Amino acid sequence: MGEPITIIEAHGDAEQRGTAIGKAVASSVHNAVITQPEFAEALELFQGSDYLKALHEAAESAYPEYMRELNAMADAIEIDAEKLFIWNCRGDLRFPPETAQSRLDSLTEGCTTVMAPQSKNDAPAIIAHNEDGNGGFMSHRYWLKAKPDNAPAFESFLYPGMLAGHSFGVNAAGLVQTINNIRPDDLKPGIPRHFVCRAIMASETLQQAVSHLQRTDRASGFHHAIGFPGMEAPASIEAPASGMVLRNVSAPQAHANHLVDDYFSKVEQVITASSQYRQTTVDKHLANGGDPTKPEDVLFQHGSNGGLSVLRRPDDGGDDYGCTLATGVFKLFADRVEWTVHGSPDDLNTLTGCFET
Repeated sequence: MGEPITIIEAHGDAEQRGTAIGKAVASSVHNAVITQPEFAEALELFQGSDYLKALHEAAESAYPEYMRELNAMADAIEIDAEKLFIWNCRGDLRFPPETAQSRLDSLTEGCTTVMAPQSKNDAPAIIAHNEDGNGGFMSHRYWLKAKPDNAPAFESFLYPGMLAGHSFGVNAAGLVQTINNIRPDDLKPGIPRHFVCRAIMASETLQQAVSHLQRTDRASGFHHAIGFPGMEAPASIEAPASGMVLRNVSAPQAHANHLVDDYFSKVEQVITASSQYRQTTVDKHLANGGDPTKPEDVLFQHGSNGGLSVLRRPDDGGDDYGCTLATGVFKLFADRVEWTVHGSPDDLNTLTGCFET
């Protein structure tokens, strides 16, 4: 068994939740976040900038509750609030062309998602997800159990110092959300994407969740897989800053880290070899009869010869330097959602749970 996934419990209003989370992750932020060269360069380039002020104003206007949550987190961590805000905007910042290394380093966020509708033999709909990030966070993994005063309780994988929701999680209304990083070149000043993800975690219906992605004032975006109990098919939503497309998943399929819908065919984007490999490999596995109710069969695929892999490790030959930090498997039945979190292929069923709806 590897490093543990630490459970955090955070209840109450925005300030109470942020304080609880901040206290729990403070050591990780100081030891694993502020020491990153990428973070240092982001601070140098954007602290006090007009671009950052525009992101801050947009977040404050759209989601003041989550700004309070983040500011309380910063106080508890004992870090400047603007610095923590930059950490939460790392995917929304338009780096100058000469800072190629910062952009390269920011590609560490990968992820692969498996989605499948309910089958005719009453098998549940499936959303399963490899959470890929910086391998340095393998010793700083968190699972948040939150009970907000004014929204459904939720549980989510959590990176130190970041708002919950931009990885994979589930709430008491049955919402499942998983997130894949995408890399289109359409960034603009607007609402940072982590705030949008956090807002979706409070949603009680698909319509509520989608309404946040229909906003045209978003700074950037992600791919979202979203499902609820009773939905025959999860929703696969590509939502860069330039628009959004929702497709119901009518057959088992994958999503990695680039836009695949024809609607975005003219949007310039970065497609790494790793992302293309994972997209193609998982789609091929499912098309050839791979059982989507056993997504671990493909999400744990890892070659031993240093070649590209679905399960990410620093030595896998990929070009976006990702590391699979955890795997979440969500099964959506008519009246409940069940989930399992694997810490690694050698640490199965690290966390399990169920929300009945």
